[in-house]
Amino acid sequence: MAVRAVRGAVQLDRDEAGHMRERVEELLTAVLERNGLTAEDLISIWFTATPDLHSDFPAAAARHTGIVDVPLICAQELDVEGAMPRVVRLLAHVETELPKPRIAHVYLGAAAALRKDIAQ
Repeated sequence: MAVRAVRGAVQLDRDEAGHMRERVEELLTAVLERNGLTAEDLISIWFTATPDLHSDFPAAAARHTGIVDVPLICAQELDVEGAMPRVVRLLAHVETELPKPRIAHVYLGAAAALRKDIAQ
C-alpha cells in the first residue's frame, strides 16, 4: 500500500466556530469519499487557516467527525496581501492503492480558484 498526499481547501463565509466545523467536515467528507478512503486510511492531517480565522481550530472539526486516533496539527497560513480570505487548507497523508494521477484533490466552492490545475 502506498502513502499519498491529498490536498484540499474550503472558503468560509464567516469566522464562526459552528460554521468552521460544518465547512471543515464537508471538506474532510469530500476528500474521503472522492478518494474511496475511510478514517482508517488516514496517517496524518495538516490544517492551515488564513490569519483572519480565529473562532476555532480546524482540527477540532475533524475530531468532531470521529477522527480521534489520527495525528492532526493546525498552523496559520502566510499573510499574503491579496490572498483569498477565510480559507482552511488541508494536506492529508493517506494509505491507498490509488496511483498519484488518480488522487482527487478537493477544493470546494470559491476555493477551487486556488488550484485550478488540480481542483476536482
